Amino acid sequence: MSARQRHIAHLHLHAVLSEAQYDDVIELMSGITPHVQAVPPNAVQLDLTSALRYFDLSSYDVVQLAKMRLKALYGIDSSAGLASNRMLAAMAADASAPGETTWVPAERAAEWLYPRPVTALPGIGRATATILTQYGLHAIGQITDLPLATLQRLLGAASARLLAERARGRDPRPVTPSAPAEHLLAGLVLERDCLDPAQHHRAVLGLADQIGQRLRGESQIARRLTLTVRYADRSSTTRARALPEPTNHSPALTATALGLLTALGLQRARVRAYAIRADGLLPADSAYRQLSLDPGDARARAAEAAADRARQRFGPEAVRPATMAN
Repeated sequence: MSARQRHIAHLHLHAVLSEAQYDDVIELMSGITPHVQAVPPNAVQLDLTSALRYFDLSSYDVVQLAKMRLKALYGIDSSAGLASNRMLAAMAADASAPGETTWVPAERAAEWLYPRPVTALPGIGRATATILTQYGLHAIGQITDLPLATLQRLLGAASARLLAERARGRDPRPVTPSAPAEHLLAGLVLERDCLDPAQHHRAVLGLADQIGQRLRGESQIARRLTLTVRYADRSSTTRARALPEPTNHSPALTATALGLLTALGLQRARVRAYAIRADGLLPADSAYRQLSLDPGDARARAAEAAADRARQRFGPEAVRPATMAN
């Protein structure tokens, strides 16, 4: 076994688990390897590299041991992928029938990837897939055969480089055991009741921007937002929505939060307080961001990073959304 080669397993859990049950699964897997990363709501990733010598088993046999313990102790069926990095392991798990394990040895990764559809790669959305298909690029192997300059003309420089790396099965991310906060909360209590829809909009926009700043500051991403509005009579209404993809990007958070506000229909409501909660937090490096063909997206993220640096230096009010300016 190469000293540099990693052995990563991705297990899909074929069960609907409560938070407590999912925590039990993480604890059980920690008895096999200390390197366990949660992939909510129904998957886990294990770095088995350091566990092989302890168990004196092959990586494939250790995966079978993990699956057997899940079934014996909790009655949970699982399918698994085993590979040399996290991306390949997750793709192999996606290709596995319930109860089965797909093993992609490092020396066969290129061969295994070659005929698979480009949509099997993480981060390939409908727009990117449509462009690739229009040019006859249906399989991952066709991406690897294509000169990078040609791919850049189709998708742009940044997206092309990222896609080329993924098509070659490269993923440097480690399995990172983590216990992020369960949620982040931002709230606003008004001095007097508010009937103005424009003020409702400004309040929710400001709270969503606060959530984005805190997520980026703590290197986390959120999977779900919940908006709660409390009225003058002390009653309240709550709406929740999953984000299109896990993110800490303020425009994406704002779009979802304002969608929740619109769903509440507060035209004549006397509002006293607002709260936005971000749930399903994950480390920011634990998920892929979908490839974007919009150059404005890259510019927006660069501007956002610059604004965060300005806030760190000059204070939280140094940069605000234009609609929040007096």
